[in-house]
Amino acid sequence: MFQELDSDNLADIVKDNDMVVVQYSATWCGNCKIMKPKFKKLASENEKIPFVIADAERFPQSRQLANVNNLPTFAAFKGGKLVNQVQTNKFDPLIDLFNEVAHN
Repeated sequence: MFQELDSDNLADIVKDNDMVVVQYSATWCGNCKIMKPKFKKLASENEKIPFVIADAERFPQSRQLANVNNLPTFAAFKGGKLVNQVQTNKFDPLIDLFNEVAHN
């Protein structure tokens, strides 16, 4: 399941789901735009898991759930807690993050 936040409610999504994968992004971020279709593709292959894009500038409470220093940052939550994150503009580290969390 893929969605883009339209309000600062990522904490609710993380609380309500066993696993959530997040792409922290911003409208000005070129690498975020490059990664978005890859993120959506991964979401389409894993329909039971919420994949969420959160604008790191518009939604500060959502941003605080992870350590977002660069964009894009990808974060994986399991059982309501941040398990791991990666700051990357490459697909392989995103796949590695997903596999680490999904299979543990």
